[in-house]
Amino acid sequence: MSQTLKDRTKKFALDVWFLCSHLPHTREYNNYINQLLRCSSSVAANYRAAMRAKSNADFINKLKIVEEEADESQFFLELLSKINSNEQLHPEIDRLTKEVDELISIFVASLKTARLNFTK
Repeated sequence: MSQTLKDRTKKFALDVWFLCSHLPHTREYNNYINQLLRCSSSVAANYRAAMRAKSNADFINKLKIVEEEADESQFFLELLSKINSNEQLHPEIDRLTKEVDELISIFVASLKTARLNFTK
């Protein structure tokens, strides 16, 4: 599963990049776009780091960062959904919001499992 999730988080980052490349280039949009690009790519990068964790505690700490970055990505996608006036982009924003919601659920479940296994 880790390779599949590794690919899925990378695809999420790339899909967000593609979405952002189609949004307006204004000072206001750029602030949200830059934040979204950072946190969405951080999901993938930190997931990769978690897969190379040195210990269970290291894995939990790194996966917690992944969860936080995914949550931040979801926040900025929600903001863009509210402010974006290009109706053609709404289905993609909605799809990415759903994808990151699923990813967050996976990371939360993985964290619960890891914590249970760590305390045994």
